[in-house]
Amino acid sequence: MAEIKQATDATFEELVLNNDKPVVVDFWAAWCGPCKMVAPEMVKLADKYDGLVDVVKVDVDANPGLSQAFGIMSIPTIAFFKPGSQPQGVVGFKPLEQLEQAFGLTPLLAGKLD
Repeated sequence: MAEIKQATDATFEELVLNNDKPVVVDFWAAWCGPCKMVAPEMVKLADKYDGLVDVVKVDVDANPGLSQAFGIMSIPTIAFFKPGSQPQGVVGFKPLEQLEQAFGLTPLLAGKLD
């Protein structure tokens, strides 16, 4: 099982912005029902793209600076940070297949040996 890291206001730059790999960030909160639905999809994504894409979760209640910095107005917001590109995001529950399509992840698997 791939590791899903927890980022904070203090560790976000290191885990996401300075990462040499693409990173999918789940902005969530413990009280958010749709966030609970997204959690298993993040596990699937982390496992499928292990070694190719990092998956990071950010608790918006505990890290309000990040929510403000990235204009997170609704949760869950799933954001994709690709080195050298502007982050892109989707709001609300999305299954793995929709996340792959939204962020163009599938081509990354071409070089991965199963």
